[in-house]
Amino acid sequence: MSDEHNKPGFFEKPENISMILKVFYVICVLLVAADFIVHRHIYHDWENIPAFYAIYGFVGCVILVLIAKVMRKILMREETYYDK
Repeated sequence: MSDEHNKPGFFEKPENISMILKVFYVICVLLVAADFIVHRHIYHDWENIPAFYAIYGFVGCVILVLIAKVMRKILMREETYYDK
């Protein structure tokens, strides 16, 4: 096999993953900082909470993961389910 197929891909190099995570964290911080700068047209009083949308999105994702864990217990089949 040629050496070209054996070299690690972009996402397999730890330094690339580290760089991507750092960029991701910087983008997250900039978006939360922009929440204090950009004027928003709010409809509800709770939207005045600093970083409301970041908190709302995080809590929503956590709730989705927790619901998925419960659904997995209910819906999961045996590994040999289709072998029968």
